[in-house]
Amino acid sequence: MNAAEVEALFTRESGAFSFARWGRPIAPVVFGVSDETLSVVKGALEAVMVLSGHKMAETDPELGSNLMVFFFSDWDELPEVPGLDRLILDLRPLVERLKAADANQYRVFHFDADGAIKACFVFLRMDEHLSAVPAETLALSQIVQSVLLWSDTAFRERSPLAVAGDKTILRPEISALIRAAYDPVMPNAAQDASHALRLAARVGQMQ
Repeated sequence: MNAAEVEALFTRESGAFSFARWGRPIAPVVFGVSDETLSVVKGALEAVMVLSGHKMAETDPELGSNLMVFFFSDWDELPEVPGLDRLILDLRPLVERLKAADANQYRVFHFDADGAIKACFVFLRMDEHLSAVPAETLALSQIVQSVLLWSDTAFRERSPLAVAGDKTILRPEISALIRAAYDPVMPNAAQDASHALRLAARVGQMQ
């Protein structure tokens, strides 16, 4: 993976480069699933944490849980979740936009003072398309897309996952990029595209 490819993964449709990783341990909670699916989601998170070297925690001192994953069948369910409107500003207008777009997933990130990710809210409307995706595949895809602030176009044309035999795995170059992004010597956030050069150099050393 060269620097241009890395840069594209963090360059938003507006043309702005924006990179961020988590700056605190991830304390997850999952809503709307069975215990079996819950274990699949947490298993995917644990696998990505081992890959990145980042840590998980039981609770976040500020938010309690800072990675919240919601599974539901209709966008209108979200405004009914107690307290969610305090965490997601303009929740009702957002829901109306997502309904109009017939969206089946959305992520909201919050950041701390130095630009690091401090919270992520993942919303999954389980329409016929998402419901047809195996739980392991859906969980891994969502965790990967929540562990860094990827571009809004990063995986529009190509998934971060690949099929190897009968298993779904993380594409090797994306795996290497996540490891590089969480290198302790790297900053938690960057707005300059030169950061892609540093990431690409580390990816090259890992492959």
